[in-house]
Amino acid sequence: MSNDLIIAMWSGPRNLSTALMRSFANRKDVVTVLDEPFYASYLVSTNKDHPMKNEIIKSQINEIDDVKKLCQKKTNGITYQKHMTQHIIDNDLSWLDSLCNCFLIRNPKLVVSSFMKSLEHGQFEDIGFSKQYTIFKYVIENLNKKPIVIDASKLRNNPKEVLSKVCKILNIEWDEGMLKWSQGIEDYDGIWASHWYSSVKNSTCFKPEKDKNIILTNNEKRIVDMAMPIYEELYSKAI
Repeated sequence: MSNDLIIAMWSGPRNLSTALMRSFANRKDVVTVLDEPFYASYLVSTNKDHPMKNEIIKSQINEIDDVKKLCQKKTNGITYQKHMTQHIIDNDLSWLDSLCNCFLIRNPKLVVSSFMKSLEHGQFEDIGFSKQYTIFKYVIENLNKKPIVIDASKLRNNPKEVLSKVCKILNIEWDEGMLKWSQGIEDYDGIWASHWYSSVKNSTCFKPEKDKNIILTNNEKRIVDMAMPIYEELYSKAI
């Protein structure tokens, strides 16, 4: 195992990404955790109207090149980065070359039904599938033909099995701490945690996914239909 491994976990919103961040942050060898480091730069560049927009912009560096340098910074230990793919708005992905790029996916039906409760005016580009696919294609064509792909439902239902496989591929030791964490907000959480992390804030572990009778609006169905081919392709490569 490299003692300066940088794990970049590429996800969209409502993908279990914060719970997975909790899991990795609870490892003894993880020394740095970055929570959505491009969020402020994304809001500055797009002028999207998100909850707590001004607070987020003030809380982070927001020059894109400066954020890239931060994400490439090596430490004496494992760095874990939780990234929202839709936050990457430029086409230069060469800065990913020094990172261990992994992908967290979730069935878009589950994503959209959850996401729209927090951002009613959300659109297809806001759930990150398109940009996730762009990043995925860059990685397999330039860096790693078989990057780690984690399906959120598989992770919830069999956390130890999935995470053990992830650790083996990453060549890092299994750590039981990945299965359980403390409730509450952590110091590495973004300032937006009070709005977006209500369910994770009260959690202590991964819980099996319950069957849901999901009813979508016509607009939500349209977004799901656009995202589903991307999800299905990445799911075919999931652990």
